[in-house]
Amino acid sequence: MSQRLVQRVMVMLSLLLMAVGTSLSAQAAPASKAPKSTKSAAAPARSVNKAPVRKSRAKASKRKRASAGKAEADDTRLRSNSVLVVDRDSGELVALKNPDTVLPIASLTKLMTGLVVLDAGLPLDEMLEIGPDDVDTERHTHSRLVVGSQLRRDELLLLALMSSENRAAKALGRHYPGGRAAFIAQMNEKARALGMSSTHFADTAGLSNGSRSTARDLQYLIRAAHAQPLMRRYSTQPEAEVTVKGRSLTFVNSNRLVRSTGGDWKIDLQKTGFTNEAGRCLVMQATVLGRRLMMVFLDSNGTMTRYADAARVRRQLELQAKIGKPVKARESVLAAGAAS
Repeated sequence: MSQRLVQRVMVMLSLLLMAVGTSLSAQAAPASKAPKSTKSAAAPARSVNKAPVRKSRAKASKRKRASAGKAEADDTRLRSNSVLVVDRDSGELVALKNPDTVLPIASLTKLMTGLVVLDAGLPLDEMLEIGPDDVDTERHTHSRLVVGSQLRRDELLLLALMSSENRAAKALGRHYPGGRAAFIAQMNEKARALGMSSTHFADTAGLSNGSRSTARDLQYLIRAAHAQPLMRRYSTQPEAEVTVKGRSLTFVNSNRLVRSTGGDWKIDLQKTGFTNEAGRCLVMQATVLGRRLMMVFLDSNGTMTRYADAARVRRQLELQAKIGKPVKARESVLAAGAAS
C-alpha cells in the first residue's frame, strides 16, 4: 500500500514538472523572438535614413566641383578695364580688353617724360633744384624732395621712373630749354612720331586728367622706352639712396613685382600709375616662357588687381604650354591674332 502511494506521488510529481516546463517554454518563446523582430524592424529604418545622406553628399560633391570649375573659369577673366598684351617679337596678340578706350594714364606719363629728357641730350650730371612750382597743388601728393633740394638730372630721372616721384618729374620739365610748356609740347610731338594717335599729354608727372592714352597706343611707348638702356635700368631698380639736403634718403620701386625677392618675374621695363580717375595702371615688358611680352593694364580697381591680371595672363600661357594647345578662355582674355 505504501509502495503504491509512493509510485503515485512520483507520477504526479513527474506530471507537475512537465506542466511547469511547458509553461516556461511558452513564456520564453516570445522573448527569444523579440530580438529578431526588433532587428527586422530596425533594418528598414536604417535603409530609409541612408538614402537622403547619400543624396545630400552627392549634391555637396557636385556643388563643390561646380564651384571649383567656376573659380577656374573666372580666374581667366581680367579685372582691369582696359588690357593689351602682345608678343613683342611675333606681334601675336595674347590678351585684349577694350584696347582703344581713351583713359587717364596717371604716372605712366613719366615714361614719355624720361624719353624727352634723354632725347634732349641734356647733361645728366647737371644739378637741378626743386622749386615751388614743382609742388603738387592739384592733388597735394606728398614728396620727400623738399623745396630747395638739389639733385643731379639723372637722379631726378631715376626717382621719377623708379618710385614715381612727382616733384622729380615736374622739375625735369621745368629745367628743359623753353620751360615746362616747351617740354610738354615735345612730349606730344614724340607721341605723334611714335604713332600714338589717341594720346595727349598735359603735364610731365601724370597728375592731370588731361594726360590720356589707350592700351593700344601705350605698346608703342613701351617699345620706345625699352630701346633706352637707362630707362630699362632705372625703371626696374628695386631701390636707391639719394642725398637730400645732407640727409641720405632711401626710395623704393613703386612696382611690387620688381621688389619681390621670389624672382617670379623677369621684368625689363615697367611703370605704375594711380589717380582716382585713372585707377591703378601698370605697363611692363616682361619675359614669360622665353617670350617678350608688352603688357598694359589700365583702370584697375583695387591695389592688387593689375598685378593679379599680369599673373593670370602668365598662368594661362604656362597652362597653354603644358597642354600643348590654346587655352579656352572667356571674354577674349587669351586670343590668337595679330596686333594692329
